[in-house]
Amino acid sequence: MLPEEKYCPACATPLAIKDVFGTQRPACPNCLHVVYRDPKVAATCIVARDGQILMIRRALQPGMGLWCMPGGYVDRGEVVEVAAAREVFEETGLVVEVERLVGLFSEEGRPVIVAAFAAKETGGHLQAGSEAQELGFFAQHELPPLAFPRDVEILERWRKSLSGCE
Repeated sequence: MLPEEKYCPACATPLAIKDVFGTQRPACPNCLHVVYRDPKVAATCIVARDGQILMIRRALQPGMGLWCMPGGYVDRGEVVEVAAAREVFEETGLVVEVERLVGLFSEEGRPVIVAAFAAKETGGHLQAGSEAQELGFFAQHELPPLAFPRDVEILERWRKSLSGCE
């Protein structure tokens, strides 16, 4: 259990792990309140310029030193598309307009759901933010080493959507 899940938020009784509809979850043995671990939502944008994809070299873990599309976590109460555009600006200095959803991506056993969007550059100045070691535009067939295996699937779905094969 995570530290914030030691006690029942309803009655402060120490939580126990119980079978709840076939899944082991923290639950209160006193008031029967079940604590559901919510997934974290992240948003990323595929920004293309002259057929090349904007990538950042990560300055933080996970995947420090490897490359990915700009993106990050959605804040509580934030619109996902707004979060995606904010992350692009924070990490790259570019202002983008989110055009369309490419897809939602999740992996079994991982708490993060990624919303991937196609976006077009509308302004700003390319400059690495604090979470990026460097920035670059790369041809789709010459991508640098990727930080996240799911990025391959995201880019493949994006390519298919461009050709109308989806």
